[in-house]
Amino acid sequence: QVQLVESGGGLVQAGGSLRLSCAASGRTFSSVYMGWFRQAPGKEREFVGSISLSGRTTYYVDSMKGRFTISRDNAKNTVYLQMNSLKPEDTAVYYCAANSKGLYYREVRYYDYWGQGTQVTVSS
Repeated sequence: QVQLVESGGGLVQAGGSLRLSCAASGRTFSSVYMGWFRQAPGKEREFVGSISLSGRTTYYVDSMKGRFTISRDNAKNTVYLQMNSLKPEDTAVYYCAANSKGLYYREVRYYDYWGQGTQVTVSS
């Protein structure tokens, strides 16, 4: 079992930045592959990006490359999502998720554990 708790969401103006954190407990953090997803009102949950067990490899949706950065600190059992140059269309609830298979996936169904989500609102 892995418990995940996100923090760091809030209201920011377009062009601003936010850093989300996701603290994990339970299973050894370095053995779970971590992803970030988001869900806007009326839309399906979508993949934002992910990071490998070691933190050396990251993947991002094309629209977020260069703006978003995912990192992890296995000593602190925490994964981060740094979001820069935010746009109103980035407004959503952001979730971190863990997959115990330790492999890269973009699909929601492959992630076993989810946080409760944190709201990010970007005003124009």
